[in-house]
Amino acid sequence: MLQEKNRATLVGLLAPVCWGMSVGLIRSLEEVFGMAQGLTICYVIGMLFTLFVFGIPHLSKYSKKYLFLGVPLSVICSLCFTFSLQFSAGGRQTLEVGMVNYLWPSLTVICAVLFNHQKARWYVAVGFLFTLAGLGLVLAGGHGFHPLEIAGHIAENPIAYGLAALGAVAWSLFSSASRAWGNGQNPTPIIFGLDALIFASIFISGGLEAPAPTWNGFLLCVAGGCVFGGAYAVWTYGVQKGSMTILAIGSYFTPVLSCLLGALMLGATLTLDFWQGVALVVIGSFICWMATREEKHVTHGRPIRFRRRAAAH
Repeated sequence: MLQEKNRATLVGLLAPVCWGMSVGLIRSLEEVFGMAQGLTICYVIGMLFTLFVFGIPHLSKYSKKYLFLGVPLSVICSLCFTFSLQFSAGGRQTLEVGMVNYLWPSLTVICAVLFNHQKARWYVAVGFLFTLAGLGLVLAGGHGFHPLEIAGHIAENPIAYGLAALGAVAWSLFSSASRAWGNGQNPTPIIFGLDALIFASIFISGGLEAPAPTWNGFLLCVAGGCVFGGAYAVWTYGVQKGSMTILAIGSYFTPVLSCLLGALMLGATLTLDFWQGVALVVIGSFICWMATREEKHVTHGRPIRFRRRAAAH
């Protein structure tokens, strides 16, 4: 059991690496191939990838709560995340929107406390406030932490920032639902199939303009499908069978990876305030994890061992 838990945790830690590429990949995909047709191909490839890895899901093994409440939360997260990037303007705002979505690591801990009976200390609230303060610096646009200016900055594109926040909440709730109702089943192929159907419907209806397809765009779709499919698959496996708190702390470095890779891919220039905000988000999420970490009783640096007393005859 311990070896399986450790293996699942290590596999789950691959997800933050994949997610670190997601903002830049999706934005580039939308620009080169078009959001509807690009993401349709991307999610079809992701579905095939996860079917190859995990096999065909048997719906009879899923709880009804997970199918009708948990799985839709992941679909909502996918839609909110992609549309928030679609509505963002420019490389800098795209990364800002991505940072709003990266509230989910600390929100995952909060949801674990509220819904999965995870014990936590009082300073979990302090950690969450740190993440909010870091997000405020990110959204300050290099002008310092001024609430009115931040509110005005958000008001310039409330749809993009609002969708990113909704996606963060949806993903946190999905992680808790996977833990509570997943029964060891991985619904990633189902999720990707639903996402592909939704974006295919948008593409067929002509709801979004699509540029002429190119080979470079198609290769980007293949890369995106493998990255996104792999991330969903390993994360779901990790939260179901691994250590959720270790996965949470590993996920805290996703914003750093996302900003580094996104800035390179999108050619965005990031200010010192932005990076300070990213650091606060990571620190705040780490505090949330510390607040839920189980303590071991120790004496002189060694674990206490209790000897079983012989029963009286």
